[in-house]
Parts: sequence; C-alpha cells; structure tokens
Amino acid sequence: MASARPGRPRASGDSVTGRGTRADILEASAELFCTRGYGVTSTHAIAEAAGIRQASLYHHFAGKAPILLELLLSTVQPSLDAAAQLLAAADDPAARLWALCACDARLLASGRHNIGALYLAPEISAEAFAPFRERRSELETAYRTLVAACGVPAERTALTAQLVLALVESVILQRRRGLPPSASDLVGTATATLRLVGVPSAAIAITVTQGQALASVIRPR
Repeated sequence: MASARPGRPRASGDSVTGRGTRADILEASAELFCTRGYGVTSTHAIAEAAGIRQASLYHHFAGKAPILLELLLSTVQPSLDAAAQLLAAADDPAARLWALCACDARLLASGRHNIGALYLAPEISAEAFAPFRERRSELETAYRTLVAACGVPAERTALTAQLVLALVESVILQRRRGLPPSASDLVGTATATLRLVGVPSAAIAITVTQGQALASVIRPR
C-alpha cells in the first residue's frame, strides 16, 4: 500500500482510502495482517502504512487487537444479520439455507484482503477476540437451525451443518490459493450445500431460484 505522509488525524479528504483515518488504519492493518501475519505486525508499521503518526492510531484504537477484532467481526456480523432475517422468514428452509450460504460466501469473497484467512491464527484464541468467537458461534447455530429445518435427522444435524459451513468457508482457501471465486463459483458453492441437506436433484433448480430471490431482498442492518 502506498503510504501518505505521516501526520495528525486527518479529514477524510486527505485519507489514503478517502473514507477517513479509521478506515485507513483498518485497510493498512488488513493488508499487513494478511501478508506479514498478525503477530509480527506492529502498530508502528500499521501507522506508517496508513500514513499517520503512531499516536494518531491510538486516537482511534487502543492497540492492534481491537483493530483485528473489528476486521474479524466485519466477516461475520453481516452474515449473522442475514441469518436473523432468514430465520424469521416463512419460506422454504432449503431456499433460506441457500440464501444464507450465498450471502456468507459472497461476504468472505469480497474485499481487497482475505480477512477470513486469519480465522486460524493462534492469537484468535485470546480473550480479546471472544466477541468474534461468540458471533461466529451464533452463526454456526443459525446454520444448524436451518439444516434441521430442511429435515436432516437430529443425529446428523450438527455434522451436516459443519460440512455446510466448511463448504461456504472454502471460499477463504480459494482466495489463499490465488483463485478468487467468481459470481458463478459462489452460486455453485451455495447450490452444493443443498445436496448436503438432501434436496432432491429435481428440486434444486427451483430452490436456487427461490434462494436467489430471498438473498436479493436481505437488507444489512
């Protein structure tokens, strides 16, 4: 990332991203965490990449842990919001599951940096990142609820939900391999989850159509 000249907290018009100093810090941190690693990235390096003084960084964040937490939450909270809307809907559960998978996969595939790749960083087990783990657990519960609603037997619900989520999060691995998924790849990923929950082949096309309609009207909070 090209660095601007360090200085005091700036107006958004002077920022590297054009969205203000806070956004500059998040953007610089995302790049450094994903390329160098969280553990070896210092707040000094983040400030330099963001084009600000280190003291200015602390005006927005107490340290690098809160920065990473905000980045991680940005990969989960929109999907959790979508899940809440889909769980409250009365449509076919398989179509709602497809819509959640599609929204979640699209979120993980979006953005300049592959933040999802940081899920397995050893530092994520620290107490500072408990809010992220809690939100992700809530999302896993939403997946299990929809999988169960699709008629998967109770003894297989947990495992099937794990497989569905793993398929969705395979987008992260694709990005790590330098193979950014296309829009059709994301549709294919969501559609593959329907087979995991036992949707008959003859019903998949109509279920996808219903799921696409649902996904198109989800509104972020």
